[in-house]
Amino acid sequence: MGEIGYDMAHLLGASVLLMSFALLYQRRLTALISAFATQSVFLAAAAAWQGFFQDNPHLYVTAVIALLFKALIIPLALLRIIERLGIHRTVQQAMGVGPTMAIGVSLVTLALLLVLPLTAEASALTREGLALALSVVLLGLLMMITRRNAIGQVIGFMSLENGLILAAIGVRGMPLVVEMLVAFAVMVAFIIFGIFFFQIRERFDSLDIHYLESFRGEGRRE
Repeated sequence: MGEIGYDMAHLLGASVLLMSFALLYQRRLTALISAFATQSVFLAAAAAWQGFFQDNPHLYVTAVIALLFKALIIPLALLRIIERLGIHRTVQQAMGVGPTMAIGVSLVTLALLLVLPLTAEASALTREGLALALSVVLLGLLMMITRRNAIGQVIGFMSLENGLILAAIGVRGMPLVVEMLVAFAVMVAFIIFGIFFFQIRERFDSLDIHYLESFRGEGRRE
């Protein structure tokens, strides 16, 4: 891969990571879903770019799947769920934006410190791609921990999966079946989460997981 190809692959990977920080920053559900759709567009572009330079046609399939399902169908379905349930449009967070972003920067630093020494014999593109992918995965986990709203946690889960796909497309020879299985697992999880949304909305009149903790008695112990 030439220098331009390397720079473009690095730029697209960094854009996926940047959108992970945008996800942590958003306070409104619609903006959160839009940020996730944008992250998925960058992921699809990264997959198509890697497919072109690796001369690997199956990465184009990965790009189409990411663009069709994660940038279009799932965001539209989430917006439909929000409208149908009539839930609050503001995202409840377990901590403020400032501390969350500081922890996010620390996690990215941790990912760099872990991945770069362990992949010292790999190419620069692979090393940096894996570091970016692990950063996206860790930020997805952070989002799942810090969001009280169920939809915010689902988006954190799918952002985490975007990090896994980013890692897969950066490694030469990764079979398509692995990416297909990951995408299928996410679709199944999304359907289960959709059923879960309607069930807890019907019972608690909210998607705030604090009501689930109170229902289990955790709120009384506090």
